Amino acid sequence: MNTRITELSVGLFMLAGLAAIAWLAISLGDVDFLTQDEYRVHARFVSASGLKEGAFVEAAGVRVGKVESIEFEPETWFANVTLSIDNAVKIPDDAIASIRTSGIIGDKFVKITPGGSEIMLPEGGEILETEPSINLEELISKYIFESND
Repeated sequence: MNTRITELSVGLFMLAGLAAIAWLAISLGDVDFLTQDEYRVHARFVSASGLKEGAFVEAAGVRVGKVESIEFEPETWFANVTLSIDNAVKIPDDAIASIRTSGIIGDKFVKITPGGSEIMLPEGGEILETEPSINLEELISKYIFESND
């Protein structure tokens, strides 16, 4: 009888541990299969260098979404970036999307700067004004080679 209680206790402890590990994996993995409170907008960039799927989207210093996909458009030679934005956040149709760096050598993210329009982007809309990321290597080489003139 005593071994039966011990086995049951160990079994319950193992189940609780597995449940805790599963919860931790889902929360740290940023899996959103339970909530669908987002809408998608698109932005075309001349260069999306360094930007990765899953990178965060920021407005006024607050995370408001994430980068869902990045695709190359061969006919225009642009990078089409699909952004997944929280439903609570409405983006004006004259907003500016720019690719920025988090810190000096940090990851890239998309920063949205609102415009003055009262018309908001619908689901599947496109942010027309974009700014690609600053390429530090190009700036340094330009400074080095132009300073010798």
